[in-house]
Amino acid sequence: MQQSTVIDEAVGASLPINVISALLDSLDTPLLVASRSGRILIVNGPAKPYLDAIPVTEGARLNLFADLLHLDPKVVAEQMENGEREVNLSMERPSGRIRARIRWLPATDWLVVRLERANEPRSESRIEDRQPTVQALLQEREITYRNLLAAYLRLQEVNRQKTVFLASAAHELKTPLAVIKGYYDLLLSGSLGKLNDKQRDILQESKESCERLVRLVSMFLNYSTLESGKLVLHLRENDLRDCLGELATRWNEAFQRKHVRLEVSLDEALPVFKFDYQKVQQTVANLLDNALKHTLGGGSVMLRAEPHFWDRRSAQEVPPTDRRRERNHTFNSARVAVIDTGPGLAAEHHQEIFEDFVRVDRTSSGMGLGLAIAKRLVQAHRGKIWVDSEPRRGSTFTFLLPTDNS
Repeated sequence: MQQSTVIDEAVGASLPINVISALLDSLDTPLLVASRSGRILIVNGPAKPYLDAIPVTEGARLNLFADLLHLDPKVVAEQMENGEREVNLSMERPSGRIRARIRWLPATDWLVVRLERANEPRSESRIEDRQPTVQALLQEREITYRNLLAAYLRLQEVNRQKTVFLASAAHELKTPLAVIKGYYDLLLSGSLGKLNDKQRDILQESKESCERLVRLVSMFLNYSTLESGKLVLHLRENDLRDCLGELATRWNEAFQRKHVRLEVSLDEALPVFKFDYQKVQQTVANLLDNALKHTLGGGSVMLRAEPHFWDRRSAQEVPPTDRRRERNHTFNSARVAVIDTGPGLAAEHHQEIFEDFVRVDRTSSGMGLGLAIAKRLVQAHRGKIWVDSEPRRGSTFTFLLPTDNS
């Protein structure tokens, strides 16, 4: 670091000029100190290059006004006496234009001069330039936040209107579809006259399409209920084997028509516990429908249910001794799985398929709501659901239902 030069130590000898010189020398800003008459007292290191080019007679002392500023000291004195805190002057030097900013220190009657190139931005100016920029950024952030909030509220309202529309449309469709399905059943039973084979096939196909619409309407109703937060579980002591066995019987015909084998394995050790009979049937029906949709003729789908021990504690909370005895724990949940021999699913889709309106296979039918509804119904029972699948190896959709009612 360049050392500052004390040019006149006699002036103000009672003051610690050496200390002041050291302090000024620690600054990167070019500074010099002069007396009221202009005699230069202290020059710090960064300011020396500004003075080196000034021709000075040997033994003479530099004068701020005569040698550097080339003006009458009265000009500066008058501005100071008129209350100016700082006087800004500029001068031409061989190296270019220089700006001098002069401040008066009344306590010592010294003038502190800050030198800088005319093309260099003032540090205060840079700070002032930054300040509006920061303020502008804060204002811009506030505006962006308000716009995002307004957009979010609009989307919320659009989503609410969509849910209301789905619920209204589903309610309007439910009754006529039920009547149509009833007439199909009546015609196929032969109560209204004998049918030939062609008529029976046409009515059977129409009935299947009607049942698909009924399931779709039911899905819309359930989705609107879940979206509005009005889902109510009717928890009663039920037998899961009866619940799933009844459902499998209803689905047998649909599997037979597509030539897909439906296998059912319901463990006799399954306990009776509290769950919503209809909601669990709906969950499994959505999984069976998904499996049937993606399984080709000649394939198979298995519905399996068995007792299961579900350890919901974190690993840190389970002592090693407890882990070794896990096999001796009593069952606290029911494990239900739907296993198909379909094309399988890549790992990157294992999470998104449970989101609303997501269909990995765009060529398949459906609205992409079946698995999303199944997930919400399982979570409403305090359970969890997931999929294990690999391409060309089928899929296994599994969910757990707590049986301990804790």
